Amino acid sequence: MKIALIGQDIPMLLPALLTELLFAGKEKEARVFAEEKNPAMAELLEGYGAAVFRKAGLGGSLRATPDRREALEGADCVLYAGDPQAASRFFQDRSALESDREDDPGLTDQARVNGGLEGLMHTLRAGEAALTLCDDMAVACPDALVINLGQPVARITRIFLKRGFRCLGMGRTPMKGANGLDTMTRRLQGKPENMEAETAGLPGFSFLTGLKDRESGMDYLPRLKKAAKNGELGQLTKRWLGWWDALALGDVTDHAEFLPAQPDYIPEEKPEFGETVERRKERILYMNTVRAQGADAREGAMAQLLLLSKAPPIRPLGLALAVLRKESGIFPAVAHENRGDMPQLPADAVVETALKVAHGDAVPQGIRVPPALAEILAEIDETNRLAALAAEGDRAALRECLETDPALAGLDRLYCQDAAMALIRLNGDMLPRWADEEQAL
Repeated sequence: MKIALIGQDIPMLLPALLTELLFAGKEKEARVFAEEKNPAMAELLEGYGAAVFRKAGLGGSLRATPDRREALEGADCVLYAGDPQAASRFFQDRSALESDREDDPGLTDQARVNGGLEGLMHTLRAGEAALTLCDDMAVACPDALVINLGQPVARITRIFLKRGFRCLGMGRTPMKGANGLDTMTRRLQGKPENMEAETAGLPGFSFLTGLKDRESGMDYLPRLKKAAKNGELGQLTKRWLGWWDALALGDVTDHAEFLPAQPDYIPEEKPEFGETVERRKERILYMNTVRAQGADAREGAMAQLLLLSKAPPIRPLGLALAVLRKESGIFPAVAHENRGDMPQLPADAVVETALKVAHGDAVPQGIRVPPALAEILAEIDETNRLAALAAEGDRAALRECLETDPALAGLDRLYCQDAAMALIRLNGDMLPRWADEEQAL
């Protein structure tokens, strides 16, 4: 099996990816190709990979190459973890959205990673990179399965799907964190391994729709809803439960990004994009230790443990292996084309539910949610699909996205269109499809 790793975040993810592939997945003779333009980093990745492959003893190899065509040629799976210039462009745009007047904050609230005006700009920039990759894959590996980790997950996943690729996405998992499933389970003093949870929604906008004890059959959802009504799960969760009769699952700041300005919510001024400089230095140190000492030596093994302790809690290659090997399993919080998982939404909506796979094929679950929740999910899905079309240079889709986006409710839409055009001009060097932006709206 050949796996191509593409994107700026691959070095950060590599320890967990190789562990998942070789030790959990037991994939023999895997050929892993990582696109890497920096020669020094390429040497580090290959040396680290060689040590991990020796430890696994299953054959196979890792090749780091600056040549994307070499990385992609004949790949069975392409794992994409790209987000070009995400941090620097976010802060550039956030500054542009601020007002010079002390009594007017301007559109600072619209500086969001996934929704609103900056979420749209994020989509245009990230979409350009994803579309270029689609062009390359169409020549080098047209039948490859794509696992997308690129943000905004719903919109970038849609881009791959629209180009005809099989694509599954994974973002910040709602299973972990302050309002994650693990935290809610501990609140109930239950055992996570005994809990059977049902989740449904969109990437970054997921909800807990069922929670039962496998052994006793006890339904824990009413108890959690009561805690939410009492304000024990935060004011945002309490408010949304009143609106939609559903419990927001995961980081509620992600949900808020898709909605109009929310009382009790202030967007993050410094959201995380990939690694910090400190974490990067630390990771390089540990990977060098594994490369130099080997994964079996005491120091190398300790460095490997430290690398894995900092890995994100998602397991994308386990999902890829199950699909490619035609295995069966259940994978939590996967972004995928709807096709019956949530019958209240369009069949081609990019939803986020647990993905049930039987012999490599998805099994529709038919999860239904309260009507009010289905309505806002449909609005956000429509915004996501319009933003994905705008990334292709569709001027009408951009205009309609700005008119549709619930995150802009209460704002002057014409003013928002002017602001969007100003941001497009500001990011013109990354948006070749918008070179004639003056004619866009």
